[in-house]
Amino acid sequence: MAAKATSIDIAYRAGVSQSTVSRALRNSPLVSPETRERIKAIARELNYKVDKNASNLRTQNSHTLALLLCEDPTNDDSLINPFFLSMLGSITRATARQGYDLLVSFQQLSEDWHADYEDSNKADGIILLGYGDYMDYEQKLEKLLAQNTHFVIWGAEHNNKSVLSIGCDNVQGGVIATEHLIGLGRKEFAFLGGASSHCPEFRDRYLGHCKALKAAGLVVDKRRQIDAISTEASGYEAAQQLLKKGMVFDALFAASDLIAIGAIRALKEQGIAVPEDVAVVGYDDIPVASFANPPLTTVKQNTQLAGEILVESLLRLILGKEVSTQLIPTSLVVRRSCGAGAA
Repeated sequence: MAAKATSIDIAYRAGVSQSTVSRALRNSPLVSPETRERIKAIARELNYKVDKNASNLRTQNSHTLALLLCEDPTNDDSLINPFFLSMLGSITRATARQGYDLLVSFQQLSEDWHADYEDSNKADGIILLGYGDYMDYEQKLEKLLAQNTHFVIWGAEHNNKSVLSIGCDNVQGGVIATEHLIGLGRKEFAFLGGASSHCPEFRDRYLGHCKALKAAGLVVDKRRQIDAISTEASGYEAAQQLLKKGMVFDALFAASDLIAIGAIRALKEQGIAVPEDVAVVGYDDIPVASFANPPLTTVKQNTQLAGEILVESLLRLILGKEVSTQLIPTSLVVRRSCGAGAA
């Protein structure tokens, strides 16, 4: 008697992955119509029958949540932004308190990560941290929606209201950082960090920064906004670029602590004292911020509360309960990088 055909046999004949076969036989929109029909034709030819018991098992809850991290450029081998390390701890604790297990993975481990978890039933829902270029990431979120995956993202509110997001109020964070510097008598401002739709969180911080400047009657000089990603090297290079332009400024607001720390190094190399000549504020309050030289004034995001809300919101989504996008207020942690008074 011939051996019973399996999905592996179909995958081999079709020249696709086993997960693609699984999706095609479920009519997933992630597989093109042509490929779906080709796979179904091979399945009929091989007299392949779906294992109903296995299918039923896939519909059961795994009682596991997946946390997918986006790889970031770092100074070490972790490839994890230091800010997300504290988020990781908070999410892990919040998941355990709810009686769930947590599966942690990098998004880049598979180009098809948005489908892997549904097909293998590894997790009941997904938490997404970090996204690199948001314009590229957005397409993957649309695919998650198309396959009815339960997921929540950390970050700015998405244009598609069906995407559940939890994030800090970055506009408010930009306002309080800039207002603090204005209160110290600073009048000439620079901003380091992206300000486009490719990095919406940095953009919102910049919008808050501009809002505070305008409210105080100060000039928003776009020449003093320099793009930077969240690394010390990028902050260093952005500050160097600002100085090469010959820009005069007495206050610098960086979109992240890492950018701020790199910028301080560049300023010092040019004999510019912090905070005497230029007051500096960062964003995130990562652990190294308090050990910088000088210790860094920064906008703090409440990672403990963030982790709790991310997990609670995802579980409500899984259970079919009402959920909504939330913004968490920020606070300012004042240290010596701003000094104690006007320049």
